[in-house]
Amino acid sequence: MPSYLYYTNFTDGLSYHLKSLDTDAQPDYQLQNNKALEMVYRVNVGQKQVPPDQDTGMFRNWEIDYPIYLKIQYSQSISSGFGEHLNYLKNTVPNYTAPEDVYLTGRSYGKDAKEDYNVTWSFEVDSTFTYMIRLHFCEFDPKITNIGDRVFQIFIDDILAENGADVFSWSDSQILVPVHKDYAVTIYSLEGSSQIERVNISIKLQRLPNNSKQTTAYQDVILNGIEIFKISDNNNNLAGVNPKYLPIKEPLLPSPQSKSKNSTIVILIAVGVSCLLLASVVGMIVFVRRRRKFESRLEMEESSWQTKTDGSSILPSHLCRYFTIAEIRTATNNFDDIFIIGVGGFGNVYKGYIDGVIPVAIKRLKPGSQQGINEFRNEIELLSQLRHIHLVSLIGYCNDGVEMILVYDFMQRGTLREYLYGSDNELLTWKQRLEILLGAARGLHYLHTGAKQNIIHRDVKSTNILLDEKWVAKVSDFGLSKVGPTGMSMTHVSTVVKGSIGYLDPEYYMRQRLTLKSDVYSFGVVLLEVLCGRPPLVRSSDKKKASLVSWFQKCYKEDLIMEEMVDPFIKDSITSECLKCYCQMVLSCLHDDGNQRMSMSDLVGALEFALQLVMSEEDSKYSETQEKEKSVQRLPYQFTSDDGSDKCFTSSSDDYGSHSSKVSTISASTEEQPLFTGSAFSEIGNPRAR
Repeated sequence: MPSYLYYTNFTDGLSYHLKSLDTDAQPDYQLQNNKALEMVYRVNVGQKQVPPDQDTGMFRNWEIDYPIYLKIQYSQSISSGFGEHLNYLKNTVPNYTAPEDVYLTGRSYGKDAKEDYNVTWSFEVDSTFTYMIRLHFCEFDPKITNIGDRVFQIFIDDILAENGADVFSWSDSQILVPVHKDYAVTIYSLEGSSQIERVNISIKLQRLPNNSKQTTAYQDVILNGIEIFKISDNNNNLAGVNPKYLPIKEPLLPSPQSKSKNSTIVILIAVGVSCLLLASVVGMIVFVRRRRKFESRLEMEESSWQTKTDGSSILPSHLCRYFTIAEIRTATNNFDDIFIIGVGGFGNVYKGYIDGVIPVAIKRLKPGSQQGINEFRNEIELLSQLRHIHLVSLIGYCNDGVEMILVYDFMQRGTLREYLYGSDNELLTWKQRLEILLGAARGLHYLHTGAKQNIIHRDVKSTNILLDEKWVAKVSDFGLSKVGPTGMSMTHVSTVVKGSIGYLDPEYYMRQRLTLKSDVYSFGVVLLEVLCGRPPLVRSSDKKKASLVSWFQKCYKEDLIMEEMVDPFIKDSITSECLKCYCQMVLSCLHDDGNQRMSMSDLVGALEFALQLVMSEEDSKYSETQEKEKSVQRLPYQFTSDDGSDKCFTSSSDDYGSHSSKVSTISASTEEQPLFTGSAFSEIGNPRAR
């Protein structure tokens, strides 16, 4: 869960407060992360449910408010801002706070309302607990143009929470700007008892009363979403009320005529219940035995990953170094925030110095991380046995109590993404981008074919391609990696879906079948990022451009790649031939059928070919400059053969050698042919560790 989404960072506890509605409490309630939150209700106030797959990436389910929670619905009380997009530019609410469908649909008073009433929602909750109530607002009515146009009152549990709620004012005097207001209220039982009971909590919106000192242009209200969370009490308890037993009624005495029939029924029921109980007991015994075996095996595995008493490594010393927590604290000045160079799902990444001089990257698991012991162990077991110029090297690890820490080579220039968009770094040239992609492809090719076993990375993305001080690309983050299919008969690995949204292979996502070609799809998305200089998903963009993959496929069919998609910074550097080669490579990677995608070996060859085209173009420009310097009178060199066929430069080189240019002939008939096929690519010279 992103920091500050629902609670305050424990180390920065003064930055966020809820408005307390309890009369005997402080005006503000401080919700820190030492409290547990139970999501009780999450409601889209409007006309439809928002299912988890349409949420902002956190798979929350937003229920519809009517008819379960809303007490009265008048016609035309639902309004919406269709065809619009939210404005986050002048707003502190992150775009993952709630989906656009929540903010772009809301409920007002209703034009057919004949009576003066409160727009009321009612929710059943457990008493004796404090609740966090978050109300989502977004003013999208174009008639609202000034502060004071729509002012209303808000009551929570019949307590006045807002005397003059003005969403337009809260939104910095703009429409389509989402905001939310948070309140804390303690709910007591109806009779004041300390017993936990189920009671109702109400949220009411009331039009500004006629006798109010405030004025409003429109006697109306608006609300877009509701979230209710139960907060753990002082005993760290969230337990609700136990179910109440229904009163047992006295059975009617049977008539004499039905005694024999009832006796037969009773005997049959008794036999059935006895058999069921016997089967349940046997099943429970089998379950408990298997459970004990599983737990004992799990304990053995976990204990094997605990730090030894002498502080020595549990892996062979020639593969991986063991660090004590004291060494790690010394290297990072006791995890000083000033040394943080990155934040991921695993935790913070620090820059440190081991042995006082060697710069390293130190990745520390944070409490509540999305990743845990399995990912920690997986990365150590894989990376300690892999060595390649295009893979980040694991130096060692620390496993001391609750601390799980990985130590890598330090990558001076950070991630590939930082040089494509979203930062102040200088953008990469087209040639640099191809060289980095080629290095990353070679690293993945080594994983797929060069290691002892086929390894599927499973989380290929631009933030997991790191760059050293010489701009050499290195693939990183192997916490989700998995050994690929083994044996001639196996084509995939069946596993739960893990990875990053926007990069997931659709075949893997739908069928839970992981293959080497799943990495190829993800790498294809990275190829698009490099070409276009934008992330795979932009939710605030036009619908047709929100998905980079879908937008590319559309533009390719319409022959609009250069005009619509190519990063303007590199547009002048790409020739039409190189772009055609690159786009066909991307299309192959993103094929829906994994069997139709090229292999990482083919990708290496394709990128080598694209890079040769760029270098040939540079050689050609250099040669032309040299010729002009020799004689301005000399005519330009014509690349046309006697038979009328066109000529162009190509390059020949080994994997790491120097490039030399030569002239090759392309007949007119080849223009309709693909620029490359898998068999035409040179294989990587030595994919093994160097």
